[in-house]
Amino acid sequence: MIAGRGVAVDLDAYVAEHGGEWRRLEELSGRGRLDADEIDELVALYQRAATQLSVLRSRSPDPALVGQLSQVVLRARARLTGRPRPSWAAVGRFLLAGFPGAVHRAWPWWCGVATGFSLLTFFLIWFVAGNPDTASAFIGEEAAVDLVESGFAGYYTEFTAPTFAFHLWTHNAWLAAQCLASGVLIVPVGWLLWQNALNIGVVGGVMVSYGRADVFFGLITPHGLLELTGVFVAAGVGLRTGWAWIAPSAGLSRGQAVARAGRDGILVAVGLVGLFAVSAVIEAFVTPAPVPVPLRVGLGAAVWLAFLAYVLLLGRRAPRSPADPR
Repeated sequence: MIAGRGVAVDLDAYVAEHGGEWRRLEELSGRGRLDADEIDELVALYQRAATQLSVLRSRSPDPALVGQLSQVVLRARARLTGRPRPSWAAVGRFLLAGFPGAVHRAWPWWCGVATGFSLLTFFLIWFVAGNPDTASAFIGEEAAVDLVESGFAGYYTEFTAPTFAFHLWTHNAWLAAQCLASGVLIVPVGWLLWQNALNIGVVGGVMVSYGRADVFFGLITPHGLLELTGVFVAAGVGLRTGWAWIAPSAGLSRGQAVARAGRDGILVAVGLVGLFAVSAVIEAFVTPAPVPVPLRVGLGAAVWLAFLAYVLLLGRRAPRSPADPR
């Protein structure tokens, strides 16, 4: 006998009395289709099993039995309430309104990032190209020569295309995640952008200084348009979240403003996974392809313009967010 709260329960007798019901409940929970009578039976058995589980939890020292019956009850509850299934309607809302709307709401931020980044990068290319000693100071004379002769072009064919695409995809997605997550602190986003601008500026400046501007821009442009736009969007949305903390919209606390801007950040993070997958495929398969440069650049530009049209045209129709801290 097991005593609890003044009531005694014989565990073996209790299991013998109700074990058949528990097995029947488990059987019904696992069936693919139930008729009306079986559904009524499932509901009744579930209600009784839930009550019996409560009794055992309060009066039984047998955790194995409690755990076993808990699993049976949980499976029955899931069967009655229904398991969540992917909704194509939800996917459609995300693709047609959620993601483009979040990107469009932050367009002043990522356009500002794109402008600043581009100006800085082209300045660095011009400066390094006009001051060869600067390039040597950054990467060394031998490394500069190797970069021009084979290193830059060889980077795109060093690995097999599928392996290279997967590496690019994960790398760029991680960079975007860092920009989105650290945006509330603002400074880390600036540091990440500076590192990337410096890298492109130095490499581009070395290539230009050795008269290989055609190789540099011919290889970086097809994928760079879309890839860098994804980075700009991530940085802009991240900075927008930081600004929501500094200057929240009227009627919102700082926490509310950041939370609402952060929800846009989540939408953008999910959408950029797809964008970086496309840019990775272009960089791995199109950029090094043995076809005329105008064809490679034209394909990359067409995909980039299609993305801009997608987020700007569909995003304009999406509902505006009260989180917009402008």
